[in-house]
Amino acid sequence: MKLNFKQQLTAVFGHPVAENPTQVMVEAAYRHHDLDWRYLTVEVLPEDLPAAVAGARAMGFAGFNLTIPHKVAVIDHLDSLGESARMIGAVNCVVRRDAELVGENTDGRGFLESLRSVIDPAHTTVMLIGAGGAARAIAVELCLAGADRITIVNRSEERAAALLSDLSGSVSTALQYQAWSDPIVVPTGVDVLINATSIGLYPDVEASPPVDFDIVDRRTIVADVIPNPPVTPFLTRAAERGCRTIDGLGMLINQGRLGIKYWTGLDPEPTVMRRALEEVFER
Repeated sequence: MKLNFKQQLTAVFGHPVAENPTQVMVEAAYRHHDLDWRYLTVEVLPEDLPAAVAGARAMGFAGFNLTIPHKVAVIDHLDSLGESARMIGAVNCVVRRDAELVGENTDGRGFLESLRSVIDPAHTTVMLIGAGGAARAIAVELCLAGADRITIVNRSEERAAALLSDLSGSVSTALQYQAWSDPIVVPTGVDVLINATSIGLYPDVEASPPVDFDIVDRRTIVADVIPNPPVTPFLTRAAERGCRTIDGLGMLINQGRLGIKYWTGLDPEPTVMRRALEEVFER
């Protein structure tokens, strides 16, 4: 691929795939807004991460995203961290600000923007299924947004306890653990129920967390972080119950929007980005 060196460059450092949905989505936004920018997918092995970051710095990249396994290791090679990245302990978006590379985390904020289209997260009671990276990012942002209570449901109590412990010293949100069960019982009064696990992700598209939707309050908003497929069995069962649902495409799109806004200063058109993602996932 021949590059025009007048173009601004952004990238994702991680394992290459045949078609990177984020690359398709971001470049669709660049084209729509007539930005002379490129977003590249770059394979970076763990041992090469320091050189990759130094190279991005030297070549004037406006910024880059990171995927597993680089989200924590990159912190040692940056100049500073944003508040969310500091609390989460991981970076998925790096932004050049003057001469510095600043680590941000848009995972949870992307979800929160989707949630805000339906409900203000302040003073809500949330049940969060999962305690991995996505759950951690979402929990941090919910706390920063003023959620009243978050209940973590996870198979590993130890992992859930570690997340709750990390949050408890710096937020006013009430935090608690609920043991994983089959079925998972959602108590009365939960405003938002979130699947933050990988259960249901392609190709395991028939799987779903074992929530007992027969007793879920119909006023509960049900969200899934999985973008592929956009409509998971988890969301289908919630919709059949009569609950409002939020799919994982919104979270992915908002992550991309936040990154583009960080890098270019432009708030891109989300419908263009969603259409590009839907075309990828329908193939």
